[in-house]
Amino acid sequence: MNGVVGLAWRLLRGGGRRGLLGSALTVVAVAVSTGLLLFAVTANLAFQGRADRGAWRNPVEAPRDAVAIQAVHLDHVENRPITVVDVAALEPGAPAPPGLDRFPAPGEVWLSPALAELVKRLPEDRLAGRFTGKGGGRVGDAALVHPDELVAVRGQAPGSPAMTAGPAVDGHDDIAPTRISGFTGTRTDNAIGYQILALIASVLMVVPLLVFGGAAARLTVARRDQRLAALRLVGATPGQVVTMTVAEAMITAFAGAVLGAVLYFLMTPLLTRISIDGGPWFVADTWPGVLPVLGVLAVVPLLVGLSAVVGLRRVVVSPLGVAKRETPPAMRFVRVLALLAVLAVVPTLGMGASVGVVTVVLSLAFLAVNLVGPWVVGLLGRIVAASARRPAGLLAGRRMIDDPRAAWRTVSGVALTGFVAGFIGLLTPGAGLLGHADAENLRLSVPPAKAAELSATARERLSAAGVRATVTVKAGGGRGKGQGRVLVAALGTSDVAVADRARTALDGLVPGRSATTAADDDRSGFRVLDDIRTGTVTVLAVSFLVAVASAGITAASSILDRRQTYALLHLAGTPMKVLDAARRTETLLPLAVMGGGAIAVGMFCALPFALSTMNVSGLVTLLVCVGLGFAGVAAAGAASAPLLRSVTANPAPRPD
Repeated sequence: MNGVVGLAWRLLRGGGRRGLLGSALTVVAVAVSTGLLLFAVTANLAFQGRADRGAWRNPVEAPRDAVAIQAVHLDHVENRPITVVDVAALEPGAPAPPGLDRFPAPGEVWLSPALAELVKRLPEDRLAGRFTGKGGGRVGDAALVHPDELVAVRGQAPGSPAMTAGPAVDGHDDIAPTRISGFTGTRTDNAIGYQILALIASVLMVVPLLVFGGAAARLTVARRDQRLAALRLVGATPGQVVTMTVAEAMITAFAGAVLGAVLYFLMTPLLTRISIDGGPWFVADTWPGVLPVLGVLAVVPLLVGLSAVVGLRRVVVSPLGVAKRETPPAMRFVRVLALLAVLAVVPTLGMGASVGVVTVVLSLAFLAVNLVGPWVVGLLGRIVAASARRPAGLLAGRRMIDDPRAAWRTVSGVALTGFVAGFIGLLTPGAGLLGHADAENLRLSVPPAKAAELSATARERLSAAGVRATVTVKAGGGRGKGQGRVLVAALGTSDVAVADRARTALDGLVPGRSATTAADDDRSGFRVLDDIRTGTVTVLAVSFLVAVASAGITAASSILDRRQTYALLHLAGTPMKVLDAARRTETLLPLAVMGGGAIAVGMFCALPFALSTMNVSGLVTLLVCVGLGFAGVAAAGAASAPLLRSVTANPAPRPD
């Protein structure tokens, strides 16, 4: 075994300049795949970490063994939400909330770093007047979803009004005082939603990455086929051939995987600046952990080694077939049946489908498109060869017939990106989906018995703060309709500073409640839509990075693998422009057919989750993707043209 691995290492080092170039291309391809795969894995773990850190604010009731009381409500400043958590200990030694050194004493106020900075920066009548208790300290990272989050934790006495207030009647999601046994809590629906979106986005990124990483093992398949076929002819056994193949592929892949991991960690400072769910990320969120990193570094070389073995079936079975360059048999229609079977399941999905089922179906659809690609390329090759009227068309058709897998690998990255673009393009929400909410009327839930008294107090407070407003009381809506009253302060303006002063003036009017506008309530929905658009750009950027790298690397590798064929054609009198035209045809024709087909499949998979109509931004995203895809493949082909001229001038590999 050691002798076979040693021979593989010598063959890898002794491949000459062009052999080393092919190996370098493989290293680059694997590095790109590894770095982006780490990004996808880390994103899911990061969203899970955010959900865990924010769970303590969603208390679980414990009426029997309660040790504390917790209430949560949202306030706002500068159109940013402030999470205000009121806590009261029922017995000495109650556990401290996450991120706090101890349980807050009554009257203490603990602020997150971002909120403390904002309190210092803004005038007192806009924010500081709401947190007049004695300073208790800073809320640590363990209690924050992201570094810029605004969180205040206030200590209360068990019998204080904030700890005995009833639920709101104005439809808010504030959490009424709840008796708890600890600050474990549960994940919110919003956090779970982001985890689901992250998982779907990972599927849309990971499948092309795995396909690309597997294809990297076959970047120099022709060179490896011929070399190992010669070894088979001089007595090497199939097992020895497989071992050398796996060893060579995994050595190269491991080097690429390590390089990709290094590049990912160098990029982490930039990744932390991506704003999702209201803010950036902690640096710790970009570290997936030792086991995930080791898992990726192990899985990627194994995948590359497996792909290399699959690509060498002809060598193991018939080395003379490689030497004679026999045309492989046509692929079977069962590949198309596999795609149709997956698509038949798609209409049964919907908003109620579990995330696991959706993930599996999307993954299978992705893989089925990649499975059908070579079959379609082979079919196109037969059509082009049969209908060719010029040498370029005949050469392109014969190339697609002879090795449809290699022709497919050149365009597979962009075609699979078409699937992503079709899926995302149909689901991208429009900017006007939620409309424009009222930002001029502050609302505050008030007890019915005190409605008149509180409205008079509200007028006095607003007047003293210099805020002109008309105060009225209306019947409560939302939950508890008809059982409460809502105080409405009409500001007559949507100016943020005026609204902040009015909120500060009304703070504490009703314990455990803050005045909000309809725009405040809808802002979370707008943020989700913005995050979906941000995620769309991120996923498409990752997919196009893979696609462009795939097109460029495989185009160059294809020339290296066929250098002898190109040189002989050129020596026989074939002009360079004919060779270039044949290369363009065998690339752009499959791209047009399979790219369009992949977009259609992606849109079909998105139909069960789509809105009633497709918005303009989604259509623009789709058109931009198509244009960039064709431009990227065309640019990759043009960039490899000098390499084509080089190999036609000197086809024989030379050791350096």
